[in-house]
Amino acid sequence: MTFEGINVEKAKDKIHELVKEKYAGIATRSACGCAPSCCSGSASLVNIIDMGKALDYAEEDLLIAPGEANLGLGCGNPIGIAGLIPGETVLDLGSGAGFDAFLAAKKVGESGRVIGVDMTPEMVEKARANAEGLKMPNVEFRLGKIEELPVEDNSMDAVISNCVINLSPDKSSVFKEMYRALKPGGRICISDILASKEIPPEIKDNPEAYTGCVSGAITQVQVEKILAWAGFEKITIKPKEQSEEIIRGWNFSEGTEKVVFSAYVQAIKPGN
Repeated sequence: MTFEGINVEKAKDKIHELVKEKYAGIATRSACGCAPSCCSGSASLVNIIDMGKALDYAEEDLLIAPGEANLGLGCGNPIGIAGLIPGETVLDLGSGAGFDAFLAAKKVGESGRVIGVDMTPEMVEKARANAEGLKMPNVEFRLGKIEELPVEDNSMDAVISNCVINLSPDKSSVFKEMYRALKPGGRICISDILASKEIPPEIKDNPEAYTGCVSGAITQVQVEKILAWAGFEKITIKPKEQSEEIIRGWNFSEGTEKVVFSAYVQAIKPGN
C-alpha cells in the first residue's frame, strides 16, 4: 500500500487505523472480514462451519460459539500444528473474538493459561464476554498492538496467530516481539498469508485488499530472513492445502489466489 507524501510512521499509523476500523466493524456486525462467512447472523452460520472445515478445524471445535467467538476468520488452524500440552502458557496474536484462544485453552487445561492480544477495543470486549459466557477463566484478553506486546519477557511456551501478521506494517517488530515473549525453547505456530510473487499495484494499493489480508503479504523468503534475524531456528514454512480455494472465496480481484497463498509457519527460540 502506498501513501505518497506521508512519512513512514504516519503510514504505519494509517494502516493500523484502517485495520482497527475494519475489525471493529466485524466485532459489531457492521462489516465483513476476509471471507463472506465472517458476517454474523443465522444465515452465515453454515458458511462459518464450511469455511472452518476448509481451514483444517474439526467440526466439534467449530461449534464453539459460531458467530460469536468463531467469526469465520482466518486462513488456517494454528492450533492443529502447535502440539499444545496441559500446563503450557500460550499467547495468541490478533486474538479477535477469542476462537483460537478458546481452542488453545482446551488443550492446555486448567493448569495452563492463554493470553490473547488484539488492538481493536471492540474485539477485546467481545472476546472477554465470550470467555465469561463459555466459563473459561484460564483465558484473558489484553488490548495492545502485536508490534508492542503487553507481556513479560521469556514468559510464553508457544505463540500462535491466525491470518494477522500480514496486516502489520512492521512485521520485523512483530517477530522480534514474539522472540522476546517466548521462553527459551518456546515455539511459534502461525497460519498466515504470504506472497508468491510481486503483488500487482491494483491489489497493493487497495485498502480493502490490505485489511482483507492480501496486499500486506510478504514472501516466504522475506519471512525466513526476518525470523532468522530475530533469532529463531528450525524455521519451516509449508503452503496450506486448499489455499487457492480459500483465497478465491474471498472474492477479491480475479487471480488473487495466484499471487498470495496460505501457509503454516513454525520456528523455535533456541534454549532448553
